Amino acid sequence: MTTNDELGRAGGAGQEPRSQEQARDALQRVRTEVSKALVGQDQAVTGLIVALLARGHILLEGVPGVAKTLMVRTLAAALDVDTKRVQFTPDLMPGDVTGSLVYDSRTSDFEFREGPVFTNLLLADEINRTPPKTQSSLLEAMEERQVTVDGTGRQLPDPFLVAATQNPVEYEGTYPLPEAQLDRFLLKVVLPIPPREDEMQVLHRHAAGFNPRDLAGAGVRPVAGPADLRAGSAALRTVQVAPEIIAYIVDIARATRQSPSLQLGVSPRGATALMSTSRAWAWLNGRSFVTPDDVKALAHGTLGHRLALRPEAELEGVSVTSVLDSALNSVPVPR
Repeated sequence: MTTNDELGRAGGAGQEPRSQEQARDALQRVRTEVSKALVGQDQAVTGLIVALLARGHILLEGVPGVAKTLMVRTLAAALDVDTKRVQFTPDLMPGDVTGSLVYDSRTSDFEFREGPVFTNLLLADEINRTPPKTQSSLLEAMEERQVTVDGTGRQLPDPFLVAATQNPVEYEGTYPLPEAQLDRFLLKVVLPIPPREDEMQVLHRHAAGFNPRDLAGAGVRPVAGPADLRAGSAALRTVQVAPEIIAYIVDIARATRQSPSLQLGVSPRGATALMSTSRAWAWLNGRSFVTPDDVKALAHGTLGHRLALRPEAELEGVSVTSVLDSALNSVPVPR
């Protein structure tokens, strides 16, 4: 019998090929399954699915206690993929993430022992609490989908996604992610404190016996798998992006570079990322083409973390959100 771990490592080997419609239906059901353990946060769950489809990574930002870890664990359970969690701390070493060579006295040789990065969904908890040396150990894994140890490259499982979290209110003892690493994240999603109604529902669930460590007891079941993600990713390449939409995305990126409030605007990689996430959003909504509304819907999540304010703009209370809104409003919407 094939385990979830083996299934994830083989990229869904043995599963029947899925049609676009089957894959879309399955991924829509994932959101329903996640809602059995999580109240609200639909935007973040959709962001995770978009990142998986577009083969990118996601940065989740929120204060402690808004269910960042639970969200990733529940998504992995609903997707029937392997997941591992690493608590990033100041003493964490690169080898603790990627793996390292270990001497085997029986064979008198060194063998590679895989680190937690060899999984489908890696939860990098509080990534900004570990030094840059360890943060950078993820760069190759995120970009090249492989880990190089002692000159040998080792492929990571497919699918592979890094879901990193960071706390926006405690900066003592942290190491802010440099722009080069932030640019590796396809999306950044901010998880807010839930509204009163949702918070009451959370407490009602816990009062009724909900145990966040027992997802099966909450009724969460695998409803999609690697084959659905592969089919979805392949389908994105068929989603049409009209020349007018491409020009719209480029003009938005260029508008951020001309903003007097920014010292760093959106790079060409950021513009490409916006096209990818817009395609994924359009496909999830059953369309074979991208609209300006798709671009607008994903602009903040895809571009916001790639912008850097000038110090004087920060002193004046200017926010990245307002600057990006101004850039979006300054570009004519194609008809």
